[in-house]
Amino acid sequence: MLKFKQGLSIAALVIALDQISKYYVIQVFAWGDLLKVTSFFDLVRAHNTGAAFSLFASQPGWQRGFFIAVASIASVFILYLLRKDSGSMLSKLSLSLILGGALGNLIDRLAHGYVVDFLSLHLGSYYWPAFNIADSAITIGAVLLIWDSLKQPKHA
Repeated sequence: MLKFKQGLSIAALVIALDQISKYYVIQVFAWGDLLKVTSFFDLVRAHNTGAAFSLFASQPGWQRGFFIAVASIASVFILYLLRKDSGSMLSKLSLSLILGGALGNLIDRLAHGYVVDFLSLHLGSYYWPAFNIADSAITIGAVLLIWDSLKQPKHA
């Protein structure tokens, strides 16, 4: 069973990796700079004022406060769930990854007013929206949470 402190340590590790990588990108890249790494992967400095995939990014500014509130409320709820003694180890790991990712992006919104994205995957001319380590942790956590819920025994 994953203990509360272990879950917090995982979330803190995600936050640290996320913030260190974003700090490096901010120091090395100007906004819009791109470095080709492979035929399908680039490093790029992008600023996302919206949600996932830049959803709502073109809005007049209400989204910053909204996403700060959503991330804050979600983080408090996840802390509550992690503190409970119920749930599998996989669900606790999933929640820890989601918490770390949510707080990593929350730090960006508070500090910059946007989230720093820098990982860019593409296939030919088809590009996936740029993302970061926090986004990756949230996605992996969500997938593991869904997988864990599908593994649970069905109750009549």
